[in-house]
Amino acid sequence: MTAQRRTAPALREDDVVSAIAEIVGPASGKIVLGIGDDAALWQPSRSHRSAITSDVLIEGVHFTRDAMTLEDAGWRAMAANASDLAAMGARPVLATVALGVPPHSTSEEIETLYCGLAAAARQDRLAIVGGDLSRAPVLTIAITAVGEVRQSNVKTRAGARPGTAIAVTGRLGAARAGLDVARGAVTLAPELEIEALRAFRRPEARCAEGRFLAASRNVLAMMDCSDGLSTDLARLCAASGCGAEIESVPVAAAARAAAEAAGLSPEAYAVAGGEDFELIAAIRPRAFAHLQRRFALRFGRELHRAGVVRAQPGIEMHGRPLERTGWDHFAGG
Repeated sequence: MTAQRRTAPALREDDVVSAIAEIVGPASGKIVLGIGDDAALWQPSRSHRSAITSDVLIEGVHFTRDAMTLEDAGWRAMAANASDLAAMGARPVLATVALGVPPHSTSEEIETLYCGLAAAARQDRLAIVGGDLSRAPVLTIAITAVGEVRQSNVKTRAGARPGTAIAVTGRLGAARAGLDVARGAVTLAPELEIEALRAFRRPEARCAEGRFLAASRNVLAMMDCSDGLSTDLARLCAASGCGAEIESVPVAAAARAAAEAAGLSPEAYAVAGGEDFELIAAIRPRAFAHLQRRFALRFGRELHRAGVVRAQPGIEMHGRPLERTGWDHFAGG
């Protein structure tokens, strides 16, 4: 008989995070919320909590130079951290940046990267206060960001309840369309290509929107949509112990055009795309219309209703089970 070779199970990001959380143990003392949400929470005073988040971008995994400039890569790295603070309802305060630099890099390349980091930090009102430099096999950008949030305004992934409305702060899929344009996979009309590439290379964290939503008692849960709606809504529901039905997907114009060019469903294309940096919120149904009107007056655009939270687990879209087709750092997509 020949021995059968066992295939190792596929590594999944959420499984790794859960294992690490078990090893590290639960939060204690002034640490209010530890591993598992968009940012950790620390309570330095009675009235405010500090939100701390960390994110890493690695060349060849999260970005390539043929798809964006180093300045764009720096911008995206900082925006990713600001988006995590926005998801907690926090006001961005400061950030530290650690760079792993390949031996062949030049000072001009590092300065170009930092121009993007600094530009995004200024937009989101994050002060870069330090960091570290080291040699590395590939360019690596690791950022830790800190924000502040009133104790009464803290929003996590765990507050959604059956019947609450699911909302997103903007249309989805433009960043995915931008990646497809940058790769040469699709060709769009010039104005749509500009929209798509801007969304992919220069995403905007929804910091003001996050604080606006966090201030409402009718918003029960929140997280950012950086890994795609199909993946991130599943995470929010898992943390809340419930499921959801997606009824309508707000699709960006560039995403709709890219999906149609590729022969795909625009809604399926949009829910699978990552790096949108919009926020997902669970809102009490009776308050949704009022909050939607206030949001439009404040920001000049729509707060989109995408579906409803339900008691039974799992995510469905138009009555059919929805696979998690967004980004997973270990699956590579």
